[in-house]
Order: sequence, then C-alpha cells, then structure tokens
Amino acid sequence: MKNLKDKLRKNQLSIGSWITLAHPAIAEIMADAGFEWLVVDMEHSVITIREAEELIRIISLKGVTPLVRLTSLDVNQIKRVMDAGAAGVIVPMVKTAEEAKMAVQAVKYPPVGIRSVGLARAQGYGTRFDEYAQSINEQSIVIVQIEHIDAINNLEEILHVDGVDGTIIGPYDLSGSMGKPGRFEERDVLDKLKQYEDLSKKLQKPLGYHVVQPEYEAVIKKISAGYTFIAFSVDHLFLGDGLRQCLQGIKDSLNGKMVD
Repeated sequence: MKNLKDKLRKNQLSIGSWITLAHPAIAEIMADAGFEWLVVDMEHSVITIREAEELIRIISLKGVTPLVRLTSLDVNQIKRVMDAGAAGVIVPMVKTAEEAKMAVQAVKYPPVGIRSVGLARAQGYGTRFDEYAQSINEQSIVIVQIEHIDAINNLEEILHVDGVDGTIIGPYDLSGSMGKPGRFEERDVLDKLKQYEDLSKKLQKPLGYHVVQPEYEAVIKKISAGYTFIAFSVDHLFLGDGLRQCLQGIKDSLNGKMVD
C-alpha cells in the first residue's frame, strides 16, 4: 500500500489490473502474475461485499495493494470495503470537487474525515486498531474516475482536492455523456481527452487509464503519452483471449499439416 501511495505522490509508473470474477483463485493467480495493485470491481460485476472481503484478503496476503472500485459514491460502501481491508477506493462518476471531497472524507477517520470506527479485518478485529488508526489517514488511497463531461469542465477543482491521490479517465462514459458513446476518434471527444492530459500534466498529477483489451502494446503507448497509473485489462478478457489464441494456434497448426 505504501509503495503505491509513494508512486502516486511522485507520479511514477505503476501497473495493476481489474478483477470481476469472484473466485479467490483468480485474485491469487493475478497477484502472482506481478501486478502492483489489483482492483476488485463492484460497479460492473456481481461481486458481493462478502466476496470482496475474500478477494481483498487474498490480494493483501500476497503483498499486492488491494483497491475497490465502488458501485457509486456511497459513503456506507466505502466504510465497509475499507473495514474489509482495502487500501483505498476508486470512485466512479465523480463530477465535482464537492463529490471528490466527500469520497476523501468517507475514507478518512476524524478529524480529517467522517468515517465511523469499527473493529473489523482492517483493524485486526480489534487487536491493531491503534496502529491502523494512526496510519490509515495518511496511507489510504483515493482515486476518482473522470468519466463525464461535467468532470472535465470541473477538472482543475477536482485535481486540487486535498486527499485525491489520482484520477483515471473513463473514455467510454465520457464519450457517452457527450452523446457519442464509443466514438473516441471524433474531434470533440479527442479534445476533452487531451484537456484531461494537459491539465493533469500541468498540475503534475498522475494520469490514469484502463487499457481494457489485453494488448500490451496499448499499455506502452499510454506510458509514452505520460500515463503513470495504468490498469491493464481485466480477468475475464485475459482468460477468454488466452483460450482463443491457444485454440486458434492448434487450428492453424492442424490446417498447416493438412495442407502439407
């Protein structure tokens, strides 16, 4: 957790990935693959809070930073995933500085925030509360997703919110909020993406992006463009693409032999 926090502060490259399948083995396999952080996605999956706790446990025991992408800016859900041991949260559809401040306050204990106190896994079930309470306000991670035209219009104010460690652009929803879902090559959509990049670089804030397809060349392009907080693909696409590639290789080989 501390290593990722430091990298975000220093705007250094870190690469993680996304989990949507609830089985603990998925988290274990992906943690062993070498990702620095893994996101348990509760927005676009059927993962429950109970399953999220199990995934968080596996990820953290493997020495990888566990983050949770929330269903929404939900103060109660933030409290529950943090108590489960998440190192931080990724908050979808943040549109204003006020919403970003609410997210930060929900993660932090008073006097910095408003998070209520419980004795759960994060606090060692009561045995490590003092240690946890002394460190969590400083070490917890808050990433907000910039995925609406309103967020772009309010971007400078959002980036100045104390406690926001980074942002991650959501091009699909951003283009959708402009009435052009998935049409990333249109001039006005490109302009808004460039506005995100230029302002983040100007303020020396981490640029975040989720490269959804499991194509490492796309990650290299984002790194070259200055992105430093990069999620590389998602569990089900790694699985599906790997299977299809291997099966296609078999078919291609058999076809070649038949031709010979």
